[in-house]
Amino acid sequence: MEERDNILRVLRETKTAIEKEDIISLKELSNQTLHSASIYRDTDNIAIAVIVYSLSKMLERSNYQTYKQWPKFIKNFKTCIDRAISALEKNQEDYFESQLKCIRKEISSLTGNFKKNVQDVFKKAEINKASKIYEHGISLEQTAHLLGVSVWDLAAYTGQSGIADVNLNITMPEKARVRQALEIFEK
Repeated sequence: MEERDNILRVLRETKTAIEKEDIISLKELSNQTLHSASIYRDTDNIAIAVIVYSLSKMLERSNYQTYKQWPKFIKNFKTCIDRAISALEKNQEDYFESQLKCIRKEISSLTGNFKKNVQDVFKKAEINKASKIYEHGISLEQTAHLLGVSVWDLAAYTGQSGIADVNLNITMPEKARVRQALEIFEK
C-alpha cells in the first residue's frame, strides 16, 4: 500500500467528520485522497475517495436520515471504518481491503428506495471521482479501469463537465518559437 499513513489520517479524520456531520471536511478529505490516488494510481486511495465523498453526499441529503435503515447503516459504516483503521495500524492489508468491501456489502443489505438511492450516490461518486483523476492527466481508459466505471460513462460525464475542453493543440506562432529558441541559445 502506497500511502498508509495518509490513509490512516484520512480515515481518522473521516470518522471525526461523520460524528460531527461535517460535510465540507468529508469532501475535502475525499479530494486530498484523490490527489494521492492520481499520483500513485493506488486503488485503495481511490476506494476511500469514493466512499468518503459518497458519505458526504448522503449526509448532505437530510432526507436519507429519515429512512428507518439509516441509523443501522451509519453505525455499520463507522464500524467498518474503525476496523479498517485497526487493520492499517497492524499492517493487515488484506483485512483492511476487506473492510473497504464491507462498506459496499452494507449497501447490498439495504432495501427499497434507500438502497436504490445509496447505490445511485456511490455510482455518481465513482464517475465524479473518475473525472477528477482524469483532470490530473491520467488517460480516460486508465481512469475508467482504476474506478471500475465504463469508459462511455466517464467520457459522457467529462464531455458534459467541460474537463476535456483543453486547448492543447494551440501552439505559438513560428516567429515567437524561433525568438524563444534564440533567447535560450544566447544565454
